[in-house]
Amino acid sequence: MSTQEPVLPRAHGPAVLSANMRTAPEDFLVEELPGFEPSGSGEHLLLTIEKRGMNTAFAARRIAEWAGVGEVAIGYAGLKDRNAVTRQRFSVHLPKRVAPDLAALQTSADNEHLRVLEHTWHARKLPRGALAGNRFVLVLREVAGEREAIESRLQAIAARGVPNYFGEQRFGRDGDNVANAMAMFAGRRVRREQRTLLLSAARSELFNRVLASRVQAASWDQALNGEVWLLDGSRSVFGPEPFSDELAQRLVAFDIHPSGPLWGKGELRSQDEAASLELAALSGEDATALRAGLEAEGLKQERRALRLKPTELAWDWLDGDVLQLAFSLPPGTYATVVLAELGDVRALGRSG
Repeated sequence: MSTQEPVLPRAHGPAVLSANMRTAPEDFLVEELPGFEPSGSGEHLLLTIEKRGMNTAFAARRIAEWAGVGEVAIGYAGLKDRNAVTRQRFSVHLPKRVAPDLAALQTSADNEHLRVLEHTWHARKLPRGALAGNRFVLVLREVAGEREAIESRLQAIAARGVPNYFGEQRFGRDGDNVANAMAMFAGRRVRREQRTLLLSAARSELFNRVLASRVQAASWDQALNGEVWLLDGSRSVFGPEPFSDELAQRLVAFDIHPSGPLWGKGELRSQDEAASLELAALSGEDATALRAGLEAEGLKQERRALRLKPTELAWDWLDGDVLQLAFSLPPGTYATVVLAELGDVRALGRSG
């Protein structure tokens, strides 16, 4: 399994390496960056957990069993994979403010590991998305490629960023979420939770097609006539408006980003050249069906940034063919799309 579907073009040129990832969970470390400071009081026990060999949903069930509460009482900000070492927050609603022994929650076995790093009280349940981002430390093994070319590519990524594609995780383990969304739009009945996943996959597919067209046109990080701008670190959009020296400076400074559509009903906000490119990328028969399905479901037009800039990007050669990468990303973005700009990185461990 590679980190990125081959149909998505790279912005920085041909692959400069091939490598293996997730040889062991310790090779994929993800740490949530907190989005707020705990209140220190309230009915929700806020736990910072380090886990290995278990995904977020599995850990949430274990925490619920430990606390003697239903899973609805557990909150978490984001989903993390099983085949990794992850550090993330969970909240547990305990109205009487009495928590079981924390030692009883901790697990250490050959394939599973869970320990509590921090705990405190908070006033509210931890909602989805309540994080500032994620910090990654990834180890690539059996790296094949010229070191000078690899480091040059990393420098380019640090300076310019990468296309902000949705990663393959959005499309299901076997990559069939879009096909299942098409079937759902054609009348197949699905469970409510599955419906949400399929709608997200359909939207992501259409966004990726627009972004791929912008990458092929070398305009994924440039302004087109009729551009809609997204303010960095937020969902705020503005434009279209005439491109000015001020906008050019803000674009270079990564204060604003070109955007693409998250499809839904309503008028497409982009205009002129930008709108023409978006509609051309989404003019095929299957894209038209996905668009119609999303509109029928009541989703509204939104926008997503076309580019993604990893922060604090650093690398270190641990051995001749072992490369360690460290960087931070904002919420809702994917480490795999950063790796895809380097080349073919094969994920040996199954995520889930």
